[in-house]
Amino acid sequence: FRSLPNKIGYLLGLPTKKLDQIIYYERYVVIQEGVKAADGIAKMDFLTEDEYLDIMDKLPSENRQLEDDHPDKFIAKMGAEALEMLLSRTNLDDMAAALRDQANNDTSQQRKAEALKRLRVVEAFRDARTRIENRPEWMVIRMVPVIPPELRPLVPLDGGRFATSDLNDLYRRVIIRNNRLKRLIDIKAPEVILRNEKRMLQEAVDSLFDNSRKVNAVRSDGNRPLKSLSDMLKGKQGRFRQNLLGKRVDYSGRSV
Repeated sequence: FRSLPNKIGYLLGLPTKKLDQIIYYERYVVIQEGVKAADGIAKMDFLTEDEYLDIMDKLPSENRQLEDDHPDKFIAKMGAEALEMLLSRTNLDDMAAALRDQANNDTSQQRKAEALKRLRVVEAFRDARTRIENRPEWMVIRMVPVIPPELRPLVPLDGGRFATSDLNDLYRRVIIRNNRLKRLIDIKAPEVILRNEKRMLQEAVDSLFDNSRKVNAVRSDGNRPLKSLSDMLKGKQGRFRQNLLGKRVDYSGRSV
């Protein structure tokens, strides 16, 4: 979600700052207003924790028992779960028609340009559906892939010590926090503790994929930012350009 252009932000019509508030458990986002539409609450509204708790206290108890697809149910969530639900409820055909109309008829050039950028992302998803099944909610991953050990080696040094790849440390942080979250869920810990642990797990996964984009990057004992998956792939010293494309050719035996 930190890549440029931000595909999730374009699909949902949200800037990166707003996405951060959802992903890092700072704000609730209204996914379905339900019966609260009469009170002026609309889809995609942002709520503080106090506002959310106030709404839930006033909500009839039977409303909470309704299925998520019931039109009267009020739904507001935070974290990646909220983004996944919002993306799964996105109607690409209706969105494409609305953005195309805005790009053709809006008087503001800035809004026209923004609508065209969003339309390109929406059309890319719609075109992909004709060839393969492709859904916007699949941009939210539920399982983290683990690369083979050969790509994150453990090298023995003198004195019985080991030099390890930075990726092993980043994976270790994800595993520790995920196991701790599972344990907290099993013992039915309070929601505020679970939310904090989910945020820490999200930060660990962010560091694993791209540590260089984070302001508070994970660092080694020598205060060096750890190399993430993106750092291993990009640039001149990355896996593609150095290992796969950087082959030296010996011309010493060439006769012509």
